[in-house]
Amino acid sequence: MDALDRKILTQLQLDGRLTITELAARVQLSVSPCHRRLRDLEREGAIRGYRAVVDPAAVGLTFEAVVFATLRWEDPDTVTTFEEALRVIPHVLQAQRLFGEPDYLLRVATADLAAFQELYDQKLARLPGVQRLTSTLVMKNVIDDRPLPE
Repeated sequence: MDALDRKILTQLQLDGRLTITELAARVQLSVSPCHRRLRDLEREGAIRGYRAVVDPAAVGLTFEAVVFATLRWEDPDTVTTFEEALRVIPHVLQAQRLFGEPDYLLRVATADLAAFQELYDQKLARLPGVQRLTSTLVMKNVIDDRPLPE
C-alpha cells in the first residue's frame, strides 16, 4: 500500500458516497487508475464495506454505557460461546477482547437507563461464561468514529 492508496482510504472514510470521479479529483488521479486502485483495495480487504453512520439519538438510543466482562474460564469453548452469544445482541455496538483483566470491553446503546438495566439483567449478565460485569456510563462522546490516520 502506497501513499496514494492511503489518500484514497482517507477520502472514503471522510465521505463514503464519493463518486469515482470526485474521488479521483480529490486524490489527483485520473478516473481509470483511481478506479483500479479502489477495486484492488476492496479485493485485498483494506476496504471492508460501505455503510451509513447513523446518529444513535436520532433513532432513540440516547443512553450509552461501556461494560467490562470477565469470564469464569477462558478455554476456547467458553470464549467461542461467549462471543457467539454477544453477536446476537443488537444493542452491543462494539465488543473487543482484551489482554489481561477484564477480558472484554463492550460498548452498548439503549434508549435510557431502564432499558440498559433490562439489557444488563436479562442479556448481558446471562451470557455464557460470565464471572463478573462492571459498567460505566458514557457522559459524552468526544471523538467518535474517527477515520484511521494516514
